[in-house]
Amino acid sequence: MKLGPIKNNFKSVIYFMTLNLLFVFNGYANPLENKYPIIPGPQEISYGKGELTFKTIHMGRSDFKNESDLLRTFFKNEGMKESLKGLNIQIIKEHLSVDNPDEAYRLSIDNDIKIWATTERGAYYAIKTLQQIFRKHAKEGVFPKLEITDWPAFKIRGFMHDTGRNFQSVAQLKEQIEVISQYKYNVFHWHLTDDPGWRLESKLYPQLQSEDATSRGKGKFYTQEDFKDIVAFCKARHITVIPEFDIPGHSEAFRKAMGFESMKDERALPTLLNLFDELCTLVSAEDMPYIHIGTDEVRNREEYVEDGFVKQIMDRVKSHDRELIVWMEGIDVKGDSTSINQLWAQFNPREGHRFIDSRANYINHLDPFAGMSRLFFQQPCRQPKGDALALGGILCAWPDNNVANERDILKQNPIYPSIVFYADAIWKGRKENKLDYWAKLPPVNTTDLQEFKAFEDKVIVHRDLFFKGKEFPYIRQTDIQWNVIGPFPNHNDVSLNFPVEDSLVAAYAIDGKNYKWSEPKVGGTLHLKHFFGFPALTTEKTGTFYATTEIYSPDDRVQDFWVGFQGWSRSGGRRVGPFPDQGQWHTTNPKIWVNNLEIAPPVWKQPNLGTKTDEIPFIDEDYFYRSPTKIQLKKGWNTVLLKIPQDDNSWKWMFTCVPVDIKNNEVKEVSDLIFRPMFNVVPKVTLKSFPKDYQLYARDKNNKARIEISGTVESSVDSLITKVHGVKDMQIRSAIAVNGPFSMPIEIEALKHNYTIELFVKKKMRPKS
Repeated sequence: MKLGPIKNNFKSVIYFMTLNLLFVFNGYANPLENKYPIIPGPQEISYGKGELTFKTIHMGRSDFKNESDLLRTFFKNEGMKESLKGLNIQIIKEHLSVDNPDEAYRLSIDNDIKIWATTERGAYYAIKTLQQIFRKHAKEGVFPKLEITDWPAFKIRGFMHDTGRNFQSVAQLKEQIEVISQYKYNVFHWHLTDDPGWRLESKLYPQLQSEDATSRGKGKFYTQEDFKDIVAFCKARHITVIPEFDIPGHSEAFRKAMGFESMKDERALPTLLNLFDELCTLVSAEDMPYIHIGTDEVRNREEYVEDGFVKQIMDRVKSHDRELIVWMEGIDVKGDSTSINQLWAQFNPREGHRFIDSRANYINHLDPFAGMSRLFFQQPCRQPKGDALALGGILCAWPDNNVANERDILKQNPIYPSIVFYADAIWKGRKENKLDYWAKLPPVNTTDLQEFKAFEDKVIVHRDLFFKGKEFPYIRQTDIQWNVIGPFPNHNDVSLNFPVEDSLVAAYAIDGKNYKWSEPKVGGTLHLKHFFGFPALTTEKTGTFYATTEIYSPDDRVQDFWVGFQGWSRSGGRRVGPFPDQGQWHTTNPKIWVNNLEIAPPVWKQPNLGTKTDEIPFIDEDYFYRSPTKIQLKKGWNTVLLKIPQDDNSWKWMFTCVPVDIKNNEVKEVSDLIFRPMFNVVPKVTLKSFPKDYQLYARDKNNKARIEISGTVESSVDSLITKVHGVKDMQIRSAIAVNGPFSMPIEIEALKHNYTIELFVKKKMRPKS
């Protein structure tokens, strides 16, 4: 349906704003933090005054040779030579009296650089911090002056890949391992087996790699030398590999290879015992102290096993001096009191068991925007820091569906943004678990939103510095605001239209019930109701929402947008299918209008696919890996309206609408476009300079008073007005500003008394209906 005419009769309201209301937290206490952001944030940091510049380096004292060699190589690759008169760098072994001292470090940058660490791991993390804050200007190196004392809140900080379902090359795995090392992760959890394939070479049972046993990626597996190579690559970066053979569920490839109709075959247990023995011979217990045996999702009759089956495997693994990890929920084994439980979904650890937290941490379910809020605000292990039982957390990537190309795993899942956002929570810890923000960003003008924005600013800097050429589907979203109204009851009929489509007014009365636009909601993606039940905008199961905003464009243009109304989870086929047919954004018939013109959905490459389509790779289902939608914007303010219905057949109730700048496959913000919500907006001004205590005492030789009021206004403000009292005729100066810096110079004929300066803002308001 075409959007009807939108009312343009505005009322102007002037708000007086006192000085106390005008100062707004900007996110950074020191400009050096903005210029040199560190992720994860250190436990203790203080920035000095200015920067340290140098042309050469001198590696002085070092109590950790491997780490000093690593740092020397880094500077060499950056074109910084060594000389006796160069910047002196020392790495000193010293016990640090903090939590987790084995991974702690102190770093001082002033006229030289000093690192103190209890172990080489701590020294390594200090070097990772140095690498993040190094800049090169012409032939000079630059560091900010600072002091850091840092340590991890949790001992296990991991990242997991499922290569059983979809094989990834050693090169692609190493690329991701290199990234997690930069963000101080210390575990790579390697899920090596699943129904489609047993991916680790066995010389005892080579049939495990046969094409007959493998349903995806036939002939693709890791040789034992590949496995050792990955372990060594990780060890050099102080990362521990946790290999997983997932049994007795997820065992189709195993059963097909060995000719077992079920896991109750009397030969199954001896074969698995031999395979775990073989695995433990590849790498020493010192270098590979953990073995994961799965035990989750035993749902098919052919996967059922007798009592004692899993216990015998546990005992065999422990006989090799390895710690044993199982999924929770998994098989509850009588007599097991020592296994480490890895938690998924919403399961809790068994009493007295150590545990690793992977609840709600599945990247394949995460939206690139809304998912980052969850990773930032969640509290790993639901406690501020680790202890003897709460070991830490592992971020998991489960690309269950078949993929056409291994790089699609990185394109179709926000792997790299997730690694960066989760790094801060798992290293620094969180004082509390903020479940309210697992599916949505905090409200405007809150400290929680400012904290997220401050970290988001760091992420943007890191994206541009360290992820060139890599898939990083995230842009700044804290500047995007929406008004939302609904849900209007649609009685499971997603074709119903409501008066919002005819005109945008402050409120509507429908069937005796009043509906008003929400306070501004922040984010690139909004979950109206979250599919896992996390707090969102509604608890209703069906209905029709509308969302609206205005976007300011400095010119007429055709702009690329990411637009979507369903986040496909890249697992379990196309959940709650079928996929939309041509002419639909989604089967629930959502719509988008810009300036009254309806925007057509993409021409789908695979329309109308059913749910059980696990083997058909995704191509363009999600907004962030298909070609962007092109939308005509006019110069000035553009009105955007979205309709988001929901029925009983759909799993997710959400929308995304974000302008993007994509060049060379790198995604960035469109910096000259400005969002502003229409309804329930409080004007916001941040002052840089203002007359102290509102008073100006003017007495210069020319009898003139000269002042300047400056700062920044957001798009909610149409104009600023100053009123000067204390002269015969009150003087008024105004400055029109749109979401940016302003400066108002004022000159007054001075008398020998005080002048009072008042600042007002003027804002357009929608009329009441």
